[in-house]
Amino acid sequence: MNILVLCTGNSARSILLEYILGTDPRIKSFSAGSKPTGSVNPASLRLLSNIGVQIDGYSSKSWDTFSTENVPHMDIVITVCGNARDETCPYWPGNPLRAHWGVDDPANAIGSEIEIDRAFLSAYNILNQRAQAFLSQPIESMSTVNLQALLNNVSTIGVK
Repeated sequence: MNILVLCTGNSARSILLEYILGTDPRIKSFSAGSKPTGSVNPASLRLLSNIGVQIDGYSSKSWDTFSTENVPHMDIVITVCGNARDETCPYWPGNPLRAHWGVDDPANAIGSEIEIDRAFLSAYNILNQRAQAFLSQPIESMSTVNLQALLNNVSTIGVK
């Protein structure tokens, strides 16, 4: 199953969820942004590195990268920020399912490095809870209707 995670800058939340989803062997995950920053937020890389992830290969890229004919067909597109959710997305071949798993942008955190790292960890934890609830189900054998319902239901996990 191919899943594309979208955000505006593709530097924080979408990178984190790309990693989390990609830990499941049933999933090939990708991330992109509508207005990519061009680099991954250092706090995202620090968090991933601190949990033992090889950070080579993560990059901030445009969602246009995934709207051409020579890219993997996406089964699901998940937005993690309201801006990307509300923008007019490119055409995704195959009419993938869509979900919005919005999380506050940790890149907006201010303060010491420790306070910023806490904001990134909080976003990571919420996304991880949602992803684990999603991945704990037999997603490869679910009907489209049930898969969409699951995507929608897990979107509320961690909402205060």
